[in-house]
Amino acid sequence: MSKEIIFSKEAPAPIGPYSQAVKAGNSLFVSGQIALDADTGSLINENITEETHAVMKNLEAVLREAGFGFGDVVKCTIFIKDMGQFGTINEAYGQYFKTNPPARETVEVSRLPKDVNVEISCIAVK
Repeated sequence: MSKEIIFSKEAPAPIGPYSQAVKAGNSLFVSGQIALDADTGSLINENITEETHAVMKNLEAVLREAGFGFGDVVKCTIFIKDMGQFGTINEAYGQYFKTNPPARETVEVSRLPKDVNVEISCIAVK
């Protein structure tokens, strides 16, 4: 099976030795996205709601570049710094999966890249 590296200019460039996403067959594996502005590299983190929407928009850009959408997502992983923000993050996240949401886990971690509050990755299948 061949693999295709996916890169979207609409999402932030990787900050390490990894790809934004890898397509293998009919599956897409999207690396964790954080709330970085793709144009400026600035963090978007005035509040957790804004930060979560920025993460989801970055995920959407990578999905779109590969010809996928949120309707194709079968699994998400959410990493958060404070489980106390779970409800607010969940409310913003839920706006992108109104019907048939994907499988998911949410994990509280001690630290995330660039000290962000939330990072989300996903797997999509066509």
